[in-house]
Amino acid sequence: MAGVTEQTTRVPLADLSPAELEVFLDRQRAAYQSLLDRGLRLDLTRGKPSEAQLDLADRLLTLPTTRTDADGVDVRNYGGLAGIRQIREIFGELLQVAPEQVVAGGNSSLTMMHDCLTQLLLHGAPGSPRPWVREERVRFVCPVPGYDRHFAMLAHHGIEMVTVPMREDGPDAGVVAALVRDDPSVKGMWIVPTYANPVGAVCSQEVAAALASMPAAAPDFRIFWDNAYAFHHLTEQEAKSADILTLAAVAGHPDRPLVFASTSKITYAGAGVAFLAASADNVAWYLSHQQFASIGPDKVNQLRHAEFFGSAQGVREHMAGHRAILAPKFAAVQAALSAELDGLGVATWTKPTGGYFVSVDVLDGTASRVVALAKAAGIVLTPAGAAFPHGHDPHDRNIRLAPSFPVLDDVQTAMTGVATCIALAAAEHLQARHQTERSTPEDASLES
Repeated sequence: MAGVTEQTTRVPLADLSPAELEVFLDRQRAAYQSLLDRGLRLDLTRGKPSEAQLDLADRLLTLPTTRTDADGVDVRNYGGLAGIRQIREIFGELLQVAPEQVVAGGNSSLTMMHDCLTQLLLHGAPGSPRPWVREERVRFVCPVPGYDRHFAMLAHHGIEMVTVPMREDGPDAGVVAALVRDDPSVKGMWIVPTYANPVGAVCSQEVAAALASMPAAAPDFRIFWDNAYAFHHLTEQEAKSADILTLAAVAGHPDRPLVFASTSKITYAGAGVAFLAASADNVAWYLSHQQFASIGPDKVNQLRHAEFFGSAQGVREHMAGHRAILAPKFAAVQAALSAELDGLGVATWTKPTGGYFVSVDVLDGTASRVVALAKAAGIVLTPAGAAFPHGHDPHDRNIRLAPSFPVLDDVQTAMTGVATCIALAAAEHLQARHQTERSTPEDASLES
């Protein structure tokens, strides 16, 4: 593609003269027109597993080979609200918790999160002075950039969101501690601790320990610890998730964390198994309410997953297959963005070692323009600002890229196109600034 890569030198766009910037802008307009002429139809809006990844689990369609679980229970019948023991043992090991502290549910961990949140609102939790819905104000701490579905869930229930910065080692624990220490209306926080959506950050042991031990004005303060990507490594150097349940128990707050995970991006996204791991009291609390919503989960599906994996090591080996498919796509993102944008000073982006996303920060005030340009060219991205509460990025600079679903060639094409849109939007923005600066002295003299 004729575009940024034709530049013989890489001078930051902000350092170009107005005339030089005009030349650059003309080149980007031509590159963008070439992009339009291709008639692309590519969708990078969600972090969905690709068909090749789903194919890795097709042996599930031949399972289970028996009607009974390891305890001799007929999985075709009612009962077993906490899920079958085999699958709880496998994921208990992966989540670093005893199987008795794990509930295996249906296919969606998001559903389990919503169940917990609504029960907290309606009934409160162990340690609650009253149901949350009876509080004058309920607020959640939300690291940003973060997961849009977490924020949408809170907004749906009228819960206020207070943002804190998400850093490479997790949320800013000092800022979080200051928020929860004196304000009893701060009832909880979200965190994706391992390969966070969308920045790929990994919560360090030190940050996790600080979150587990910090004083909280609300006696029923809860950390919704969404370990959605704990096993989704992109390199052989695998990040180890912090053991938040043990850290909280040692700190004297055993009921603080609610840990969630699922096989949604491990086996079948729409037919997996979800998990809640928590203290014994929290597990009992969850099941005491769940008994009115269900007579038991899909134990047939749980048994087929237990047979499919065999053990925690079986999960790890299965994830190596995912890594082989995903790693080249993420490498293609890095290659395209570097080739097109390095040195221009118009964007920075994460280089995750796991998870499903790459987070890009463009020039302030241009993210929405980039997304609109890409959409017009047939490359659909997650809306700008999606990684912030209510979809509002105060700086209009963050864009989430999700390269998992398209085939590799389409990822390469899309990322080169996105880079063209970033460069074009940046040049437009800087040109408009130049024009404003040139007009200001004249306007000032007229006013005088």
